Amino acid sequence: MGKQFPAMLPEHMEFIRKQHLFFVGTAPMSNEGHVNLSPKGYDSFRILSDHRVAYLDLTGSGNETSAHLEENGRITIMFCAFEGPANILRLYGTGTVVLPESREWEPLYDLFDPMPGVRQIITVEVHKVQTSCGYAVPFMTYEKERDTLHRWAEHKGEQGLHNYWQEKNKRTIDGLPTPLGKRLGL
Repeated sequence: MGKQFPAMLPEHMEFIRKQHLFFVGTAPMSNEGHVNLSPKGYDSFRILSDHRVAYLDLTGSGNETSAHLEENGRITIMFCAFEGPANILRLYGTGTVVLPESREWEPLYDLFDPMPGVRQIITVEVHKVQTSCGYAVPFMTYEKERDTLHRWAEHKGEQGLHNYWQEKNKRTIDGLPTPLGKRLGL
């Protein structure tokens, strides 16, 4: 059975720091809108306090999370144990998109190693932590990070990324504007 907590405990933070992969879930307010679920990798996640986390959001083919957060703030982050004891940990909270021109950008960005293709930082104020058994999650062995996204972003360069964001990241699949899209001028 799942257990709920009002904040992350030290053992939750230790578990999170060991994971190579996490999932981000958001949804628009519209009943017809699409729920978004995205896997995230690399060393892109930071615990800021027992109630606050952040992750580097790298360029992708869509930008659903940022638009959903702008619309309603709801976000769930999930970690699964693929090695060691079975465990699933979810962080429920309210997310915010931090863009490079924001006053929050530099202090947050300095917590991460630089990566090509960073488009924004997502912060989450965590209001509930839930653990559950994860007994059906398979064992999988971590081999290494893929470098494909890094190579792609480096090849695109700054102007190429800007052009890609203009083409692919200004609106969601449901047509919602993204904070990045507003910054680029819809």
